[in-house]
Amino acid sequence: MTDTESDLLARIRVLGAVPMHIAIIMDGNGRWARERHMPRPFGHRSGMKAVRAVVEGCLAAGVEWLSLFAFSQENWQRPPHEVSALMSLLEEFIASEASDLARQGVQVHVHGDLDRLSPAAASAVARVREETAGGTRLGLNLFISYGGRAELVRAARLLAEDVQRGLLTPDAIDEQTFRHRLYTASCPDPDLLIRTSGEQRLSNFLLWQVAYAELYISSVLWPDFDRAALYEAICDFQRRDRRFGKVST
Repeated sequence: MTDTESDLLARIRVLGAVPMHIAIIMDGNGRWARERHMPRPFGHRSGMKAVRAVVEGCLAAGVEWLSLFAFSQENWQRPPHEVSALMSLLEEFIASEASDLARQGVQVHVHGDLDRLSPAAASAVARVREETAGGTRLGLNLFISYGGRAELVRAARLLAEDVQRGLLTPDAIDEQTFRHRLYTASCPDPDLLIRTSGEQRLSNFLLWQVAYAELYISSVLWPDFDRAALYEAICDFQRRDRRFGKVST
């Protein structure tokens, strides 16, 4: 850990409450590669070190949940060679990191339309879920082949099926009932949503869950996002006045 990272972590501990759940839209891999006159897959590969840095940073800061937007449903429309490279990177990341994640107490959850994954990628997902099942220090949500609107449609369909089977009445459907049909039913909603590369949009990520999340836009491209960048975002969060629609106290 660098001196800057140590200083920021000390500041976090002085300032007080750490976000329980941080969600990150990891953006900028392509631009990072283009600036170096390299192909886009090079940027995606370089982004793997940022994932490692953020996971370790969350563990050190005491964050309980981390959600990473790794691959959207819209990403399937990218050139086949880039999609193939991304799937290969997923397999490589799991092969290289699963044991270490388990050792550090990280439990990995993978969410999205996983039926679209290749057999090799699906096997890797099953492996990391199984290998990290006992983790209690940090819950790591990886969103792959995911779209926020598709998740809401899926939840509505599950509720409709329960009504059709007589397990639920329409009058019994409320926010809590709906929430239990989301992928993230087992964890709290994000307190802090970080987007890297300076873009200022949600990109169809966790549309229900980020209703009251604090937004933090970082100009840093994802491969360069390190512990210090994460800690700066947490320090900024700690200075926010979270009112949830109420007035300040």
